[in-house]
Amino acid sequence: MNIAAPKYWIIVASKDHAKSGMAAGIAQACHGKSSPLKRMKKGDMVIFYSGKQTMTKPEKCQQFTALGKVLDEETYHFQVSADFCPSRRNIAFEQIKHISILPLIDDLQFIKNKKSWGYPFRFGFFEINKHDFDLISSQMLQNHYA
Repeated sequence: MNIAAPKYWIIVASKDHAKSGMAAGIAQACHGKSSPLKRMKKGDMVIFYSGKQTMTKPEKCQQFTALGKVLDEETYHFQVSADFCPSRRNIAFEQIKHISILPLIDDLQFIKNKKSWGYPFRFGFFEINKHDFDLISSQMLQNHYA
């Protein structure tokens, strides 16, 4: 049986939304769209990047704020309010520490233009390589109780 190697993903969400997702054991992406989440498979790994502290305010965060593994193959809808029913995925989150992206920019391969390092995050959801995942996750998992 040929088991595919896991893929590694970045989801962009404000820090407060990443925290809510961790508490619920779920991921949402791109304002609740299902297509990004359907690209993920069971066993894939996901890192949340938070450019802002909260979605509605401009206060910067610029940190990686959550790390987890996709638990199953199911993408499902969840009725949040009368007019919002986002798609979700079940995620097993790790205990981590939030880390700044700033010291990592030069070493992250998915950031092609180091002067405009925020550009890839505009897409809200994208795949990264194992090198970048290992670089980020090793920092997040190191001394996470500190």
